[in-house]
Amino acid sequence: MPAYKINLKDRFGSLALIDVNAEAAAVRDEWVNQTLTTVNDAVVRLGVVEGEFHWHKHDAEDEFFYVVEGELEIEVEGRDPFRLRPGQGVTIPRGVMHRPIAHTRTVILMVEPATVQPTGDY
Repeated sequence: MPAYKINLKDRFGSLALIDVNAEAAAVRDEWVNQTLTTVNDAVVRLGVVEGEFHWHKHDAEDEFFYVVEGELEIEVEGRDPFRLRPGQGVTIPRGVMHRPIAHTRTVILMVEPATVQPTGDY
């Protein structure tokens, strides 16, 4: 797995224009997770990913993945994987083991409770 850069600090807050494409274009690393904004008790995070992540789960939180650019495969324990293209998303329920894979550079948005540890609870 490539080095994973995580920034949990809310980058934009409220009442700020967020240009997701410009933010993604500025990323030069293979795995980046940046909190863009907070909405009530949830956060919207930008992920720029390439390669395979590890199998993990989140014991107490669901997470939603939405593909902006590229393609994301999400392997899920006990079922066929999801293959998400731009404009497609899926919610992974709490407690479900999963593994994201991006065969090429992929830009995603994740919506999840602010308490989610991006690397999982294993």
